[in-house]
Amino acid sequence: MTHLSTHVLDAVAGKPAAGITVTLTDTAGTVLATARTDADGRVAELAAGLAPGVYRLTFDTAGYFAGTPSFYPEVVIAFEVTDGVPKYHVPLLLSPFAYSTYRGS
Repeated sequence: MTHLSTHVLDAVAGKPAAGITVTLTDTAGTVLATARTDADGRVAELAAGLAPGVYRLTFDTAGYFAGTPSFYPEVVIAFEVTDGVPKYHVPLLLSPFAYSTYRGS
C-alpha cells in the first residue's frame, strides 16, 4: 500500500509551519484528502493506498501568512505515484516570496 506524508518548514522563522491546510487531489481535481499540519509542520499520513497516477498537493499559504506580505497565496506540487514505491514524502520549504520542494524519504 502506498502512503503519503508531507512536512512544511518556515525558512524565515526557522521552524515548522504549523496549521497549514493541505489538500490532495487527483488529475480530475477530485479532493481525496484534506488535513492541517501539526505543531511539527507535519501531516504524517495524508493518504494511503494511492493508485499509480499523478496527484497534486495544494498548500494554503495565504492562510499561513495572513497579515504578512507574501507572493504565493497557495503552493501546488504535482507528483507521480508509481508501482512498487511504498511511501511518498513531499517536503515543502516555505518563505513569503519563495518555496522549494524535493522528494523526501
